[in-house]
Amino acid sequence: MSDLKEKICQLADDHKESLNNIADYIHANPELGCQEVKASAYLQELLKNEGFTVEDALKDQFPTAFKASYGNGDIHIGFLAEYDALPEIGHGCGHNLISAMSTTAAIVCGKALRDKITVHLFGCPAEETIGSKVMMSEQGVFDGLKTALICHPGSETSFGGTSYATHPLQFTFKGKPAHVADPDYHGINALDALVDFYQQLKTLEHTFTEPYILGRIITEAGTAPNIIPDKAVMKATIRALRVEYLEETMLPQIKELARKVSDRHGTELELFHYEPLFKNMLNHKQLQAYAMDNFQSLGMNDIKTYPDDYADGSTDVGNVSHVVPTIQPEIKIGDDIAAHTPEFAAAAGSQYGKDMALKAVKGMCMTVIDILERGLQK
Repeated sequence: MSDLKEKICQLADDHKESLNNIADYIHANPELGCQEVKASAYLQELLKNEGFTVEDALKDQFPTAFKASYGNGDIHIGFLAEYDALPEIGHGCGHNLISAMSTTAAIVCGKALRDKITVHLFGCPAEETIGSKVMMSEQGVFDGLKTALICHPGSETSFGGTSYATHPLQFTFKGKPAHVADPDYHGINALDALVDFYQQLKTLEHTFTEPYILGRIITEAGTAPNIIPDKAVMKATIRALRVEYLEETMLPQIKELARKVSDRHGTELELFHYEPLFKNMLNHKQLQAYAMDNFQSLGMNDIKTYPDDYADGSTDVGNVSHVVPTIQPEIKIGDDIAAHTPEFAAAAGSQYGKDMALKAVKGMCMTVIDILERGLQK
């Protein structure tokens, strides 16, 4: 380990108490997406006290988002902080640790490398729901970064893989009501149209040639059995490993099928994109190799690597990765724990989880040094 890496690791150790305090405070005060008032204020106050310049990021859309900056170097390094919790479970995805890791890493890198880099900590609300990073990416918040770094808690320490690009879409078929016993006027049955579409969609999906997920539920199907339904609604989450295949192949075919079915039944069709588009995650290979070496040098030898086509969920970090070189490794915070469970929330509040978070801080900071000393290709 180089002298500079040893120095930055010691500086991380010096900030262990601050890391623990961040993790504990946010864990004890869980807030849902876009309501993370306490978490956002806590992090901003801490960063101001550390000399960071703090400004709003998309305040009109996300009042709890922010950008904090420190240093005067020409190379801009970004760390991504998430801090929203889950209903009832609390921090069952460990975002309290993500905030602690990213904030501490930003402070440590800023202090150690202020003349070489400008470090930015991005407060990113609502990862679990509407995904602030989607709009932040679209509006250029991450433009100009050399890299963006984030580390996620998990049941194992791992690198690689991807995430599903996801396009949430709502289908509404509108017909005309009638009494089921009316001998003359039978209305236009919107539910019949939706059921027909639902069945044909099951046939269409078998023609898709790349990995996909197509989940759907019928959320509205009429008001009473003796009234012909004049409105029927289905929500779908449509996902693929590549955003290009999702948007250019799957979506056009699905929408065209819905229109044809609607026309055949004489209904009107409304399509509504009810949540933002999450793009697939692009883990930067060179950046990932740097980080893996650093994690191993810190004693994390039981590291699992996933192939590029492995995915088990979706994240708005994927949108960032389409703008700047990005990685999101996972660190183990417990044995046999599944995300979005009370057991995971307990692990996210444990001392072991915080100890592993400190290791991740060191690994990310050492990776920044590698970028400076060895370069980073786009």
